[in-house]
Amino acid sequence: MTLETVGGEALIQENLERFLLVLTVSLSVATLPQVFSWVRQIPYTLLLVIVGLGLAFVDVRLVNLSPELILSIFLPPLLFEAAWNLRWKNLKRDLVPVSFYAIVGVLISVVGIALALNQFAGISLTTALLLGASLSATDPVSVIALFRELGVDKRLSTLMEGESLCNDGVAVVAFSLLVGLALGTEQFEVRTSLAQFFAFVGIGVGVGSLIGFGISYLTQRFDLPLVEQSLTLVSAYGTYLITEELGGSGVIGVVTAGVILGNFGSRIGMNPRTRLIVTEFWEFLAFFVNSIVFLLIGDQIEFASLADNLGSIAITIVAVLGTRALSIYSLGAVSNLITKSDLSLREQTVLWWGGLRGSVSIALALSVPIVLEAREEIIATVFGVVLFTLLVQGLTTKPLLKRLNLLGEQTLRQQYVEAIARRTALERVLERLDAENLPPDIDPEFYRYQIALVKGQLEEVEKQLKQLRIEEPDLQDFAREQFKEELLAIEADTYAELVRAGRLTKELAPFLQEVLQEEG
Repeated sequence: MTLETVGGEALIQENLERFLLVLTVSLSVATLPQVFSWVRQIPYTLLLVIVGLGLAFVDVRLVNLSPELILSIFLPPLLFEAAWNLRWKNLKRDLVPVSFYAIVGVLISVVGIALALNQFAGISLTTALLLGASLSATDPVSVIALFRELGVDKRLSTLMEGESLCNDGVAVVAFSLLVGLALGTEQFEVRTSLAQFFAFVGIGVGVGSLIGFGISYLTQRFDLPLVEQSLTLVSAYGTYLITEELGGSGVIGVVTAGVILGNFGSRIGMNPRTRLIVTEFWEFLAFFVNSIVFLLIGDQIEFASLADNLGSIAITIVAVLGTRALSIYSLGAVSNLITKSDLSLREQTVLWWGGLRGSVSIALALSVPIVLEAREEIIATVFGVVLFTLLVQGLTTKPLLKRLNLLGEQTLRQQYVEAIARRTALERVLERLDAENLPPDIDPEFYRYQIALVKGQLEEVEKQLKQLRIEEPDLQDFAREQFKEELLAIEADTYAELVRAGRLTKELAPFLQEVLQEEG
């Protein structure tokens, strides 16, 4: 056996051991809320960062984060899962503010942070621009999880997640364009930069669309859940690699493919059971990757380096918050004026404070070429800002939602939806108990007892629903909207089944949508 083979096997074993160690620590953190009740107040991803910080404090380093590891391994599944679950109907309604925040907002962030660092920290403008680009991408994973837990209005989640998915790609493109300026190898020209930007974006959208629609029509030809699930995984990584190879933005490519497969492919090419299997698979994968990423973010912190750059970090934090406020409130006002998007100040405030930074910012900072003198300062500053946004902004988002009174109505709605679901389930159980073909080898008295038990539970649920309607009269309107969505989903599923059966050549446009809107 050659030395190269022995060395390769040893390296593989070492990497595997490190991976299992990271996974063990992450999953151990996941069990903490079950052991200590007070820990339940902290979002899981932020808890991972805190544990990672503890490991860094005692100088236990699990794995070295590299930009390739984040961008090529961790990022594609996270982007795809978010895009898969992003409903186009909801995104289309707020496409203007999302586009403003993702494109113009990134520009404001890059320029504002750069000017602040140049004026107050004495960092050269080209280096400051590179740092601004690194911090222009938002990563609100923990905030979105909090929204879902608390039953916050889905519109806020759509706005925040839609912006994050789009500005990730824009930030990566901006960073790629600015690296040459910082190194002094390129000159800034508006026409050239715009051409490169549109090429990055265009290739990403083109490749993502081609793969997304291609797999959508491919899965229409067969019904094999595990194969279809595997194809979505291949599409996530394949889109990223192919787009990057062609000179486009892999981030934008993955987001495009994910949105198409989640909204179009899952309808025409997958039955409801397969859709559920694929959705649960991606939820698991996102949980798995986030468990590793956020633990490693905390574990990578170099406290000595942060202490040496406290001045730059403080200036950058103020600049990040200031530019975020400027873009959210000003662009929100423009969006309200142009499209009547009706974004309230309370919602804009949550969008401002919930604009956390995360793995993309760290990956971009670590991508700064070694030859750049200010590289270590950029990395330390980015880590410091990311840490502030995750721990300070992330942990104070829930109190902010309560302060702005954005939880009350949504919490009631969540309770209402859960009560409706429980009533439906109990009614189905009652139907089963009332059926004529029940097994004859069970005591009839047992059946009567079970029926009485279920009916008692139904009465309790009905009382709960009645009380909720008294507390919030608007729940009737909410229930009607939920029922309309259910009817539209049934219609869409029927068309998809007919397409798969070959009785239709294409999926028909929803007929009920116009009818229900007229009635509403």
